[in-house]
Amino acid sequence: MSGTQKSGLVVTAHPGDFVWRAGGAIALHAKLGYRMKIVCLSYGERGESQGAWKQAGMTLEACKAGRRAEAEAAAAVLGAEIEFFDASDYPLRLSEAMLDRLIDVYREVKPAFVLTHAVADPYNVDHPEAARFAQEARIIAQAAGHKPEQGVTYAAPQVFQFEPHQPEQCGFKPNRILNITEVWETKWKAFEQLPAQKHLWHYYERVALNRGMQGGRNSGKAMTYGEAYQTIFPDAVEVLA
Repeated sequence: MSGTQKSGLVVTAHPGDFVWRAGGAIALHAKLGYRMKIVCLSYGERGESQGAWKQAGMTLEACKAGRRAEAEAAAAVLGAEIEFFDASDYPLRLSEAMLDRLIDVYREVKPAFVLTHAVADPYNVDHPEAARFAQEARIIAQAAGHKPEQGVTYAAPQVFQFEPHQPEQCGFKPNRILNITEVWETKWKAFEQLPAQKHLWHYYERVALNRGMQGGRNSGKAMTYGEAYQTIFPDAVEVLA
């Protein structure tokens, strides 16, 4: 990465999550020249692959291989690189070695922003666990005493929670609506790389249209497709507008 290139980091529990909820942000920033890095904690092989398990003779390893291929294809469409931790899902269990690796990723990528799950989700405990893990690594990555031999100077970035599947039950209150209209076709192409969850394609199309309408009404500017985010930390600014 060049010294002037900006970057963004996405920490996702399962392959589909980064596509449905943050695919527009990934594609938009990649188009703007950002280095976009996705850390996919699991392949979603147990609980996020309903379509795959309907196939006769499906095995755990075959499911993992299929979901990995789908995620790699989706990331490529969006213009991002992807790294898998193979933590397994349902339940998502993350090790000290995985934490150590994610801390290193923060220091290597130096993201200007982080995208991850909402901190609460009663429908899927893998999601808040991924959010907790992303934040723990973010905090440790800026600690001068962690691997001081690396000599890394790192400022922890803003964390954007992407929209959960049932936001009302997760206490999700978006304070950022990103206009993804110009990259919507790219996001849809990424959807098409995920046939194991085809039942979600049009659901998330409707979500994007609804957020686009909301974004347009709040900004006074035309917006067809949007993605909603909630920041965790306050923004420090010089002026309010």
